[in-house]
Amino acid sequence: MKDDGIHGRAAGTAHSGPDSLNLSSIAGTLWRGKWLVLLTSVIGMLLAGYYAFVVAIPQYRATAVVILETQQESVVDLQSVVGGFSGDTSAINSEVEVLRARSLMGKVVDRLDLTKDPEFNGDLRPPTLRAQIRERVYGMLGRIEPENSLSADAEATRVRDAVVTRLLRQVTVRNVPSSLVFQVTVETENAEKSALIADTIVSSYILNQLEVKFEATEQATSWLSDRVATLQIELEDAEARVKDFSAGTDLVSVEGLQALERQIKDLRDRIASAKANEVTTAATVTQLNAATDRDAQAEAAADPQLDRLLVRARSDDAMASAFDTRFAQIVARAELEATRSAQQSDALEASLAPLEAQIERQGQDLIELQQLQREAEASRLLYEYFLGRLKETSAQEGIQQADSRILSDAVVPIEPSEPRKTLLTLLGAFVGLFVGALWVTFRESGKDDFRTAAELEQFTGEAVLGQIPVIPGRGRKRTLTYLAEKPTSAAAEAIRNLRTSVLLSNADQPPQIILSTSSLPAEGKTTNSLALTQNLAGMGKKVLLVEGDIRRRTFQAYFEDLPQQGLVSVLAGDMKLEDAILSVPLLGADVLGGEQTTTNAADLFSSDRFKALISDMRARYDHVIIDTPPVLVVPDARIIAQHVDSVLFTVKWDSTTKPQVDESLRLFRDANLRISGLVLSQINPRGMKRYGYGGKYGAYGAYGARYYTN
Repeated sequence: MKDDGIHGRAAGTAHSGPDSLNLSSIAGTLWRGKWLVLLTSVIGMLLAGYYAFVVAIPQYRATAVVILETQQESVVDLQSVVGGFSGDTSAINSEVEVLRARSLMGKVVDRLDLTKDPEFNGDLRPPTLRAQIRERVYGMLGRIEPENSLSADAEATRVRDAVVTRLLRQVTVRNVPSSLVFQVTVETENAEKSALIADTIVSSYILNQLEVKFEATEQATSWLSDRVATLQIELEDAEARVKDFSAGTDLVSVEGLQALERQIKDLRDRIASAKANEVTTAATVTQLNAATDRDAQAEAAADPQLDRLLVRARSDDAMASAFDTRFAQIVARAELEATRSAQQSDALEASLAPLEAQIERQGQDLIELQQLQREAEASRLLYEYFLGRLKETSAQEGIQQADSRILSDAVVPIEPSEPRKTLLTLLGAFVGLFVGALWVTFRESGKDDFRTAAELEQFTGEAVLGQIPVIPGRGRKRTLTYLAEKPTSAAAEAIRNLRTSVLLSNADQPPQIILSTSSLPAEGKTTNSLALTQNLAGMGKKVLLVEGDIRRRTFQAYFEDLPQQGLVSVLAGDMKLEDAILSVPLLGADVLGGEQTTTNAADLFSSDRFKALISDMRARYDHVIIDTPPVLVVPDARIIAQHVDSVLFTVKWDSTTKPQVDESLRLFRDANLRISGLVLSQINPRGMKRYGYGGKYGAYGAYGARYYTN
């Protein structure tokens, strides 16, 4: 049956449905799987209840409260060796860790001798099931577990560490927000034990604070005693060095050095004045010696007498001689003055050096003396401070106070805190509900088959003409008997609906040659062919059922009197059609069976003789139904489909996979053949109810019970 173009929608609409589940589909999926979800919820609740009421060991929780003191009244106003509690966030967090410290828990273990308690010491408990299984497995394998080679002390340490670790797991320390209050909670299998351990922890914590302060004070006292003795020796040595230095040097004072400094200053002023005079006299001598004539000499000498002689010396030789004599005297006097100034300057400079050496020596002595005095003073101050601190620390040894106090002791609990049976049971039910919902959702999202006609139509784009439930009856022979005896059953009505859909698929020219096929064997196509044949015959139609699957010949399971020669002999011309046909009263129609042959079936159906046989059958019968082999197994169905009016493709409910259907339809489309419609076969009404479809769909719906007599 060639594709006329109208059916091109099949390829275009296949797989048009969404691949993912939306919220409405998820809700529908969960509703359809509500019984499974409810079952898992009940199982989860029962398991949780069994654990809570039978298996779980009751746990009792006791809490002791301790408060930290940031301000403490001092008996004496002395500075403590160990400072008080600051109260900031870091200090509070530190105290939480102190309360959970292994050293503190170790003291609690020792005080209460918890190493002998089976709850904390696993070695005292009976072997667990896991240990017993491991021991048996080792025994069967011939292996021997290694013996413990630890010494007695090492083994005791190991056990104690394990007990401390177990105790830490059962202790909770909580700081009350915006306060300095700490709640120490202990959870054990015994109510009195929980309260005892909680009280022991807080008391050990407070005692530990006092011990820390006592130890710190004792260490400080010992260290201060040694330090004071050392400082005393250092002070005595410093004072002795000051005394020895003072005795071995001249008397040195700041006032004496200041007098020497004033004397040196005066001497330096005199030297400066002498230097200036020396320079002046030397310049005068130089100026006088530089004058070459009498006018220049008179000008350089600046002497009034020499000026009077100069006027007369120009005209009188005696006056000229007197002028020269007077100038020579002035030069001699100037040279003498220059010599005297130089000698005076040298003498002053010579007297400066001893004074400078003396003041330098005395200045160094004074500095060294002051350094020795400062060292002695520093040693004295340090000695006095440490001596006072030693006395304060010694006085504090008997007045130390802890930084915290017990606010309330632990109360022995009456009711166990764990397990919370009601909550645990409800939680188990919720977990079971969640697991069931998850299971149903994943099962539904991962399914690869078809459960409803809507799913099949949405995936393929083809119309579903019939939905056939599983036909009751054991064996294939009972199928026709059941349909004949139960004409008002759900199965018979489903076949009747299929017949109506097939005939109305082309109202102007109802199909005469009908082909029935499927993807794989055992999908119900043969049963549908038989039932449809019986139903059409019941309308008074002349119907022929042809076994197109000549390879398997399944009709022999339905009709015992089926001739040995059938379709192949008719095609070969060895037998006439009317001679090879078996008339079946129960079916109300004729049956043309298959036949074993060495000829390839595809070649037989491709022959002109088969085409002529189809024409002959059209002329003789109102309807001819050809049951063909599966599409994915052999090509026979596609070859025969070229000569038929309608192709019914059977899909087995909850079995045939989407890839199988998709590949089968693709083979038809590639051959330019059209599918008239799909048949969802072998539907299990109970399965549909289990999946949640039982109240809504088709002949297997819950409302069908009013109309059908099964």
